[in-house]
Amino acid sequence: MLALADPDLDNGPRTDKSATMRMCAVTREVRPIGELIRFVVSPQGEVIPDLKRKLPGRGLWVSASRRTVAEAVRRNQFSKGFKRDIRAAASLPADTEALLVRSATEALAMLAKAGQVVCGFSKVEGALREGQAAALIHASDGAADGIRKLDGIVRQKRGNPGESREIPQENSTEFPIVNVLTSAELDLALGRSNVIHAALLAGPASKTFLSRSQILVRYRMADDDKTADAARNSD
Repeated sequence: MLALADPDLDNGPRTDKSATMRMCAVTREVRPIGELIRFVVSPQGEVIPDLKRKLPGRGLWVSASRRTVAEAVRRNQFSKGFKRDIRAAASLPADTEALLVRSATEALAMLAKAGQVVCGFSKVEGALREGQAAALIHASDGAADGIRKLDGIVRQKRGNPGESREIPQENSTEFPIVNVLTSAELDLALGRSNVIHAALLAGPASKTFLSRSQILVRYRMADDDKTADAARNSD
């Protein structure tokens, strides 16, 4: 159990820095904070996502799942949790996803400015074969042929015959392959046009991009999570 007077709300980002687990206001499950999104109420009385967990005021935590966020809106969970007459916008699930995408593209842009990203099939292929790449990036709308060829190089180098392209969990030994951004989003982040493939070069800053990409994957894919279904059926 959480050692909180109110299990639905934290006491603010400054007073709860050490917390690593929180309760989802919808599913009522306690999860690592990396699997949840913190929401706060703005001065204008609007519910907004606090992706960096730094905004002032008390926060309500919801599983990082588009369906669960939508369920929180439908059930008026924010008003119940904050104990105020608050109506979250119907667009909150989509708005949250857009912020997650922007968060990932901003992290990728920082890597590009630091010279830790190479683009283009040939350069990416070379980085993979020479062992310089720390992660592989594909546009989600990229052609299957190029994706298959570069993924094949990763499998050869890693001795892994599988075809999973999911971002690995933290501390996993699998090679990260990211395909959460469209070509247009990669163009914007990297300041180039028609980016389909890119590779991250080794460096500590890549961890931020990979973690932000992972939560975006979770937000989109967690709809198959049984806890989300349980929340829907419990109403």
